[in-house]
Amino acid sequence: MIPDLMATHLLIGLVLGLLLTGVRLVIGPGVADRFVALDMLTVLAIAIAAMTTLVTGRKEFLDISLGLAVTGFVATAALAVFLERKEGSE
Repeated sequence: MIPDLMATHLLIGLVLGLLLTGVRLVIGPGVADRFVALDMLTVLAIAIAAMTTLVTGRKEFLDISLGLAVTGFVATAALAVFLERKEGSE
């Protein structure tokens, strides 16, 4: 368990990161930039789930963060293959 003040500061930092990443997702100049922003949103969601585990002491949120991590990895690998095939066809 972490103190309430520390949890509040961590949550503020994560929400700020979510906002800045959301801006990058909307105004990103290319598809790759937008996908990196989406991947960063996944990382921030993992951090929020981990912080929730620390605050509440419930270990179920670790399963959620593991699922998000696997999903983010597979999505990143799939995009890399897609962009490589797209680049090779031109």
